[in-house]
Amino acid sequence: MEITPAPKPVSASRIQLAQMMQPEHANSQGNVHGGWIMKLADEAGALTATRHAGHRTVTVAIDQMVFRHPIHIGDLVLFNAEITYAGRTSMEVEVRVTAENPITGMRIETNAAYFVYVAVDEDGQPTRIPPLIAETPEEQARMQAAVERQKHRLQQKREAQK
Repeated sequence: MEITPAPKPVSASRIQLAQMMQPEHANSQGNVHGGWIMKLADEAGALTATRHAGHRTVTVAIDQMVFRHPIHIGDLVLFNAEITYAGRTSMEVEVRVTAENPITGMRIETNAAYFVYVAVDEDGQPTRIPPLIAETPEEQARMQAAVERQKHRLQQKREAQK
């Protein structure tokens, strides 16, 4: 019989990563490659998921990631990640990406995405994770929206298997 771990609040696993964008992260026009931003967003999400689960995690899905504004060499990029849903072994993490001009302090949210992770044990098998506790009305609303997204993902998976 599986034991359910003690619940954890959203705040217990929240992560912020920050990285200055360098020439090696960009194309010849000075715009940072989208794949580089996706890699860092996945790292922030995975750290958040691992912190919540107390186990290693693997990425199983990334919902749509739209780049609304370019990120340039010299920008400080902030990746804010928090758990929005926790199931039995899987969890959704919202990652918001903000570019900051470190000289002016001007910030702009460039993109956001939802990443889905599964916690795995030492043998690489899915393992039970703690339930999620919302501490604010905003977190509760995000959790409700995440439940709907998860239902949609599962429905898509069922349809794809037909």
